[in-house]
Amino acid sequence: MVSLANAAPPIALGALDGRYRSVVAPLVDHLSEPALNRARVRVEIEWLIHLTDGQVVPGVRRLTAEEISRLRAIVDTFGPAEIDELAATERVTQHDVKAVEYFLKKRLTEIAPDQSDKGLAELIHFCCTSEDINNLSYALMVQGAVREVWLPRARAAYGQVVEMARALAEVPLLAHTHGQPATPTTIGKELAVLAHRLGRQLRRIEGADYLGKLNGATGTYGAHLAAVPGADWQAISRSFVEGLGLSWNPLTTQIESHDWQAELYSDIARFNRVLHNLCTDVWTYISLGYFAQVRGQGTVGSSTMPHKVNPIRFENAEANLELSNALLDVLSATLVQSRLQRDLTDSSMQRNIGSALGHSVLALDNVCRGLAGLDAVPSAMVADLDANWEVLGEPIQSAMRALGAQGVPGMEEPYERLKELTRGRRIGQAELVEFVHGLGLPAEVEERLAAMTPQTYVGLAPSLVAHLDD
Repeated sequence: MVSLANAAPPIALGALDGRYRSVVAPLVDHLSEPALNRARVRVEIEWLIHLTDGQVVPGVRRLTAEEISRLRAIVDTFGPAEIDELAATERVTQHDVKAVEYFLKKRLTEIAPDQSDKGLAELIHFCCTSEDINNLSYALMVQGAVREVWLPRARAAYGQVVEMARALAEVPLLAHTHGQPATPTTIGKELAVLAHRLGRQLRRIEGADYLGKLNGATGTYGAHLAAVPGADWQAISRSFVEGLGLSWNPLTTQIESHDWQAELYSDIARFNRVLHNLCTDVWTYISLGYFAQVRGQGTVGSSTMPHKVNPIRFENAEANLELSNALLDVLSATLVQSRLQRDLTDSSMQRNIGSALGHSVLALDNVCRGLAGLDAVPSAMVADLDANWEVLGEPIQSAMRALGAQGVPGMEEPYERLKELTRGRRIGQAELVEFVHGLGLPAEVEERLAAMTPQTYVGLAPSLVAHLDD
């Protein structure tokens, strides 16, 4: 058998980098290995600028505006050539962050070639352990991936559900609790429940805290004090981290503790689980005929049954949400653990953040496409309501309870009487109206209950959708 491993271009091992590459490609700019190296380059450059601007090390000049501009341009123009150069350097150093340091020292020599400035290069990676660079790089990468890629797609899906909920706010629906016919609601109100849940998780994710640290090999500023004892290193560290747009963590071991990552991934996983719930509910509504998949359906539904349009968008989303959550859960559980002052489990774990978010992004894409292809079928919902008049046993016995509490005679055992009439069998409008007329109700109550239908017994459901505006 011919091996496919050396095919050119390389054949992807996983679906995200193969079949679904076009959907998740925006994450490559944030969570790939080259993106990690670009972020490291950025952090190292900004640390050098921070040290020189602040005149932290006595006798070292400030960089000129042109030099700073040329240094920052390294990040802006970081591309295939730089990726290859770093890879070649790392093959020699066998250390990824050290390769970045050597890469930048070479660039700085080109930018500031004056022999009197040779010492500037020693301020690249000054007093840093690798994790000072890595933790800040990952924080920036995850922040960018969530804010620029994941959140816009999540908001789009949420917005579609909100729009559907509002449009269908008054369309009556037979509810199914435990899979059995239950008190009617509206399809819009049920979608609003899911939208409300999704929105709450979105607000948590939007408010996420991205932490960073820069305090040395065991979080003590030991090397910093040894090198420049007169500097206020905590203030320098804090201003640097916050200058990157992150929150400063003042107490760490060699690593930033990653608790913020666990919190964020748990929130995204919870959003995923609510979205999964939406997928299973919509799938069920499609199977009941409450939604028709009609728009944008130029695809083959079944390879053998021409009439079928399968709800594949929601099924694909379910699978990818489950994969995403499996990764997010293990990331959340593992990243908060570290032996003593440092072990390397987090390094391997964090390289899977892209896959975790990628499966969620793919699911969001499928949900949006799936929802966009749906049309509500009110006639199917009405047919089910008309076939289940027994659900009106609830309002009738409730009205009887209220009257009995007020001392109206003949209202004894309302629940039991309605149970005898409705449980385990279907009844129609005529049978139910006849029952109501025989109860001896006050005229106003009798008229109201006799006129009630499964379609009108929806309570406040239509108006509850307005809570989405709260």
